[in-house]
Amino acid sequence: PARVYPALADASSLKREVVDGIDIMVVRELVGGIYFGQPKGVEKLSDGTERGFNTLVYTTPEIERIARVAFETAGKRSGRVCSVDKANVLESTELWRRVVTEVHKDYPDVELVHMYVDNCAMQLVRWPRQFDVIVTTNLFGDILSDESAMLTGSIGMLPSASLSADKGMYEPVHGSAPDIAGQDKANPIAAILSVAMMLKYTFNEEQAAGDIERAVVTALDSGARTPDIHTEGMKLVGTKEMGRIVAEAIK
Repeated sequence: PARVYPALADASSLKREVVDGIDIMVVRELVGGIYFGQPKGVEKLSDGTERGFNTLVYTTPEIERIARVAFETAGKRSGRVCSVDKANVLESTELWRRVVTEVHKDYPDVELVHMYVDNCAMQLVRWPRQFDVIVTTNLFGDILSDESAMLTGSIGMLPSASLSADKGMYEPVHGSAPDIAGQDKANPIAAILSVAMMLKYTFNEEQAAGDIERAVVTALDSGARTPDIHTEGMKLVGTKEMGRIVAEAIK
């Protein structure tokens, strides 16, 4: 999820009044779509030029599965789902829209809206607070998740989850940053919040997850900042010290 903490709202590249209070969960389909569709490749044509091609394919079960994840996730949040597609020009995402609409009938307490991907990309920087859960295809989710991540001001703050039917892999959105390994510079908050996500979405431990999330807020409100989010007047701390401050806040 992409969440802007009040203490870090000024770190965003957008105005505080635009990003203040945003909390967006992007639910991205990970195992289908154009990245894995067949056929794909590059072939040489008879005139000596080349042609590259990929195939965008989605089946009803694939769409149903990710739609249910989105609706169930929204049920634990603010109860709003925005399904993002390009149904006006792509038949595969016209199917996506129809299937998501059908699955929505099983979740009457969750609000559903549909949005074209180009409009969604614009709305994320125009009025991001309108979004709660965004569900979309592999390709569109790849792009929109990075866009929403940067609304927060630092990718070092963002946890993520890769979910199957009964298991999940939770990890920070950011990479391993080998260039700062062992230097006590990395921001541990994304890893800490990944644990909170695990407790909430795999183990249904809402209270424990909330305790961790509130501890992160307390740590940030205290002025503690790792180098990636440090600004003048704040307390510069390392990885270990930030972790200690969050742990103390949980106690």
